[in-house]
Amino acid sequence: MLKIGITGNIGSGKSFICNIFEKKGIPVFYSDDETKKLYNDSVIKRKITNRFGDELYSNDGTLNKKLLGSLIFGNDDNLKFIEDLLYPALFQRFNEWCENQTTPFVLFESAILFEKNLTNRFDKIIFISAPENIRIQRVIYRDKCTVDAVRSRMKLQWSDEIKIPKADYVIVHDGNDDIEKEVGKLINVLSHIQRNPREL
Repeated sequence: MLKIGITGNIGSGKSFICNIFEKKGIPVFYSDDETKKLYNDSVIKRKITNRFGDELYSNDGTLNKKLLGSLIFGNDDNLKFIEDLLYPALFQRFNEWCENQTTPFVLFESAILFEKNLTNRFDKIIFISAPENIRIQRVIYRDKCTVDAVRSRMKLQWSDEIKIPKADYVIVHDGNDDIEKEVGKLINVLSHIQRNPREL
């Protein structure tokens, strides 16, 4: 089984593309969703509160995301502590999840595969690209925010121009009608590679 990373910048339509893969029978591991669950893991929770204090969680056990964000933003030591805690646990969950899959390949979805130097954990990388104006429109519609707010979030990610050359496959999601057909062709390519590993 191949492990394929799939990524894309904000507003690229990554979730939409992942949904097409799922409809075509390819399972997707959503890293953001799984990371959120990890914050409630008893061991991780204890290590976090030991470092930052019990006030990081409310009485009902909910993580105070705003407080955590303030603690790690601009503080490399705190950020490294959190990442060193979460990433090993996240990939352990991913590997356990993979053991229950029977498809030729699976997808690991994450917006920050390149930024966090995670690409070497995968056999291939798919990058979802879209023109900046379309991405901005999508995020404004989805999050009900301003253009400036979207642009400030975009600045936190590497640009498409940097990521595209680093990816093995690029899907341009600009609203074209052939997107499902394009995903289907890529599924055939990756399934072929899985059967012929020398082509990796």
